[in-house]
Amino acid sequence: MDYLAQLLLIGLGAGLIHNFVLYYFVGLCPFMGVSKKIDMALGMGLAVTFVIAIASTLSWGLTYYVLRPGAFLSSWALSLITGQAGEVDLTVLAYLVYIFSIASSVQFVEMYLRKYFPPLYKSFGIYLPLITTNCAILFACLEIMKNVVGVDTAAVWGLDKALVLSVGGGLGFTLAIVIMAGIREELELADTPKSMQGAPIAFIVAGILALAFMGFAGIDTSLGKLMLGGS
Repeated sequence: MDYLAQLLLIGLGAGLIHNFVLYYFVGLCPFMGVSKKIDMALGMGLAVTFVIAIASTLSWGLTYYVLRPGAFLSSWALSLITGQAGEVDLTVLAYLVYIFSIASSVQFVEMYLRKYFPPLYKSFGIYLPLITTNCAILFACLEIMKNVVGVDTAAVWGLDKALVLSVGGGLGFTLAIVIMAGIREELELADTPKSMQGAPIAFIVAGILALAFMGFAGIDTSLGKLMLGGS
């Protein structure tokens, strides 16, 4: 029960309470650029969720088995090369490894959409390859690294928690961008002052949404006390 409660709190925290876009303000480029139509926003959100899941899986595996101090593969390679046992700390390469993981994941999604969903692929335009530079994905990888490197052995995250965080964060991104798209579609019918049309009113709406999502603050603490007995 405690295990399921922890997973629920991680996913709920990433999706609602600490929403990547509206709490940490990462991933704003696609959030503002592809939130003009609900269908495009939904497609972008699901694509980002898929990419986050793949990239986070790759990042967790590389961090756990290669990059972190005392990782199995890096220690084995050191003993094979030098003939001496020891620890290797390759976390300095984390950013480079994560960016390559994200880029390869985006390339896979791009090829898949181009083959099976050409209209959606064309509607994304330049924003699909720009998922590579979506800082929300890199942020998820770094959050996972924070819970794998430099923590007690008992507190190290496994792949299950990493996936829950990434999928929860991706679904939270999808929720935020779809809500934003719905509001912006309605704004096209509103009598918005000319000086506020376009980006200005969009940023004001995004700020109001961020304030609204602040209402979820503290839910994770209350749920944690309820489900984990205050532990």
